[in-house]
Amino acid sequence: MTAQTPPTPPFRDQRLPFAKRIDDLLSRLTLDEKIGFLHQFAPAVERLGVAEFRTGQEALHGVAWMGPATVFPQAVGLGATWNTDLVRRVGEAVSKETRAMRARDDRVGLNVWSPTVNLLRHPLWGRNEEGYSEDPKLTSAIAVAYTRGLRGDHPTYWRTAPVLKHWLAHNNETGRDVTSSSVRPRVLHEYDLRAFRETVEAGATAGVMPAYNLVNGRPNHVSPYLREHLRTWTDEDLLVCSDAGAPSNLVDSEHYFDTHEEATAAAILAGVDSFTDHGTDSSKITARVRGALEQGLLTESDLDAAVRRQLSVRFRLGEFDPEYDPHALTGDFDTPAHRALAQEAAEQSVVLLKNSGGLLPLAPDTRLAVVGLLADECKLDWYSGTLIHRSTPLEGLYERFGAERVEFAEGVDRVLLKTSAGTFLHVPEADAADEVRGAEGALDPALLAGRTDLPPLTTDPTGTEFALVDWGEGVLTLRAPDGRYLSVAEDGRVRASADQPGGWVVQETFRLEPHENGHLLRHIGTGHHVSVAADGVRVAEANPEIFQVIVVESGEDAVTRVTSEADVVLVVAGNDPHINGRETEDRPTLALPAHQERLLRAARSTNPNTVLALVSAYPYAVDPAALPAILWTSHGGQAAGTALARVLAGDVSPAGRLPQTWYADDADLPDLLDYDVIGSRQTYLYFEGTPLFPFGHGLSYAAFSYADPRTTVGDDAVEVSFTVTNTGDVTADEVAQLYIRAVDPTVPRPRRELVAHDRVRLEPGEQRELTFEVPLSAFDFWDVARGGWRREAGPYELLAGASSEDVRLRTTVLLDGEAAAPRNVLQLGLSAADFDDQSGVAIVDRTKTSGDAVTAAQGRSAELVYRDCDFGDGVAEVTAAVAGDGVVEISLDGGPALAVLTSRASDASPYDYTTLSAEIIAEGVRDVHVRLRGPLRLAHVGFSG
Repeated sequence: MTAQTPPTPPFRDQRLPFAKRIDDLLSRLTLDEKIGFLHQFAPAVERLGVAEFRTGQEALHGVAWMGPATVFPQAVGLGATWNTDLVRRVGEAVSKETRAMRARDDRVGLNVWSPTVNLLRHPLWGRNEEGYSEDPKLTSAIAVAYTRGLRGDHPTYWRTAPVLKHWLAHNNETGRDVTSSSVRPRVLHEYDLRAFRETVEAGATAGVMPAYNLVNGRPNHVSPYLREHLRTWTDEDLLVCSDAGAPSNLVDSEHYFDTHEEATAAAILAGVDSFTDHGTDSSKITARVRGALEQGLLTESDLDAAVRRQLSVRFRLGEFDPEYDPHALTGDFDTPAHRALAQEAAEQSVVLLKNSGGLLPLAPDTRLAVVGLLADECKLDWYSGTLIHRSTPLEGLYERFGAERVEFAEGVDRVLLKTSAGTFLHVPEADAADEVRGAEGALDPALLAGRTDLPPLTTDPTGTEFALVDWGEGVLTLRAPDGRYLSVAEDGRVRASADQPGGWVVQETFRLEPHENGHLLRHIGTGHHVSVAADGVRVAEANPEIFQVIVVESGEDAVTRVTSEADVVLVVAGNDPHINGRETEDRPTLALPAHQERLLRAARSTNPNTVLALVSAYPYAVDPAALPAILWTSHGGQAAGTALARVLAGDVSPAGRLPQTWYADDADLPDLLDYDVIGSRQTYLYFEGTPLFPFGHGLSYAAFSYADPRTTVGDDAVEVSFTVTNTGDVTADEVAQLYIRAVDPTVPRPRRELVAHDRVRLEPGEQRELTFEVPLSAFDFWDVARGGWRREAGPYELLAGASSEDVRLRTTVLLDGEAAAPRNVLQLGLSAADFDDQSGVAIVDRTKTSGDAVTAAQGRSAELVYRDCDFGDGVAEVTAAVAGDGVVEISLDGGPALAVLTSRASDASPYDYTTLSAEIIAEGVRDVHVRLRGPLRLAHVGFSG
């Protein structure tokens, strides 16, 4: 007899819809197997032939952490292209390389944690480089393009499965796991949710990662918004992956829950499906889940919901249909097309900020002096892959203009470090091969150790000359003549061993601290001082060495030496992405570091034809007055130098546009933790000052005219068209931008708001008609009085032009809308967080699972205003639902207090609410003012007759 072939289980049957197949596989999993699936590193289920699975592969601007890959411009640079087609192609290339790399290294995952759609609300945020724009519309447009490229075009199978980061209202590294973003309802709906919503609704998103912070007093990992908003935007199963270590933070740093079992259960019930915690060790998370089940905090059906969402992603990635997966044999890696695309993206991201007198483009026979700390660098950030190809600005200019026409001075201070014994720090010769940090790939590069195969520094009578750079705020790097940076490994010894500063804790930065007649040299990573011992130089808690810093040549002298005879000087300044502004560290200032200001002044004083090229992950406040030309580009990836050189030479006309406002001074900025973009007038939407360079700004080597505006108001949209003509003499791209503005709003509305844009390439003399469909919903605002969207009837301006401030065409349309209705306070009362205006208020969690309350920030005093409250024929009593200790004062129209309610419950839980009442006389439609004193929480105010 012949043995019968076992029947194919339904979950392996490609003819069935995914939902039925997932049902079948889920029914076959044991409880323990389901629990195992909840950790980032889900184990294999060998009895069913199900492979192990890992959520999370960083791919922000190329495949990161897993060794060599094509490196594209940073995300903020991709945002500066304003080119959705280009960004889609970049996403496509990244996803193809992800597939190709996975084919030879199964550590590479297909669930990619990208893009970052946090809005660049505040330019001092350390992770500015990871976002696309301060504007929700531009951010979502670029994010949709990137996710579509990552996903691929196949209707069933996804090339990779993108997860959006970081949900929600997350723009500070300072105390990022313990600070709460106070986000009023209008800001929530009109600003912070928008980029996520529009990207998810586009249909190429597999999931979302919650952020470390709290929003309105509640950690994002237990946010009800995951349920109330995110999962309502699509019919697809969205996989919610925790950020690394965040589940443990719920207890360990945030102290939001008493036990990890409670915290884990709350996260699962809120919608977290995959726990990224404790690296590859899943035992702690699985033990917490089992504990939560045993305590009745979770049921198996709760786990089923989470596992189902993970399986949905795995099925879409073709894991269970390898023979039908159209992406299974994808091998595109470091192809000529990818290299060309990296250069195209870098070229398109360059923004020309100023160009007086036509200094740019440079003539072919220009004698050029290139100076600056970034001139011969191709910097990577924390979320980069390892470079296969590398082009610095200096290399690009050598190639384009010829090395004989280019002089170079880096501008470092060249120093000797003299010890108290009269000897000097010395770098011994070493035979060890060069190594590039992370070249072999790592699931967690934070665990990569420093090199110990090189000899530690010693001292000798002559010493080694170091290149000293002050990156700002006294943070220094010291580089040996062979290009290696001084670094400290786990054994505490100081070596010249690092190819670049980097790592989760940077081990290549120091501070010089004045001490007696010299300086102590503190290693920032360990906090210890450098000490000279018989067996070499090390960092130690005791016996710090006192150094004399002997300047052999200052950076200014080196710059002056090469700039005087040049036709044009190019100063390349900016940041190192691992220093003074990065994940875990916000920037302290917009100012260019003093060392680089010194170099800029030296170049400018020697040669007035000085061009400043800023290569940075964020905006700077620089004085443009004495500079004829300024450019900005993010760290542009592997082709950055070639791209910048081609723009300077005029081979490419610059057409990048600023994706965020460049402010003139730190004084223009709100507090980093002030998330009320409306109340504190943040971003181009509300900022009332004069920016250094406005949102959307960018110049060209061509000129463009705008004409023939036409508008048609339809049932669902306003159609806007106009023509753009290249009136210059070179082929160039123009980024046409369309904004709207409510002319007579009854509530604060944006000064102008981007609703559409198009990047078009035009030959000299060519004219193009552009047409945009602006949905009527774009004119709506969140009406806190009704808890929903509303459009006011009246005039709205449509503004077309080359930036948010360079408006070329204006036209006005009259739109129908809904009239405002007074607040029905007799029936509904006032939800405390639904205020129209506030001063000194923080929004907090009413309970740990849902709802908002308000409190006085830092427990002092605060005021809330609720406009147009209808008391009808009159009321006689006011009630307030409060928790904690303090006073609530109620007044009308800003007058004296008519009711004072005092709560004395200092020992009560912040979630223990009680209702206070007092007499009040009010009638008609009035503005209600509520003043809070003390740390009490107010959830609701009610009125009755």
